[in-house]
Amino acid sequence: MAEGLLRHQATGDLEVFSAGTAPSTVHPLAIRAMAEIGIDIADQRSKHLDEFRDASFDEVLTVCDSAAESCPVFAGEARRTHWSLPDPAAVEGDETDQMESFRRVRDDLDRRLRRWLLA
Repeated sequence: MAEGLLRHQATGDLEVFSAGTAPSTVHPLAIRAMAEIGIDIADQRSKHLDEFRDASFDEVLTVCDSAAESCPVFAGEARRTHWSLPDPAAVEGDETDQMESFRRVRDDLDRRLRRWLLA
């Protein structure tokens, strides 16, 4: 969701990549939550950090504690920002509860990314 939000907010001014420590598929509820605000992430794919091991970045954002702990050191002088957000996919309950979790994380990410872009 962070990749989709940042691509949308930056309107092409930034080159945006995302990766994780345990990639799988893009969660269907993440796709639905983003579609609710007019952002289509259905074509995004989950990528592993190793795909970017030799890349150089200006900024590295991490959004969960496990990613911050295992995020590799990238070439260059990347400024790191970490936000400890809950994993919406880890919420137990029915689909309504799970969807609400995705919405909360989406909205939190949206606010944080807007402030980050202004900094």
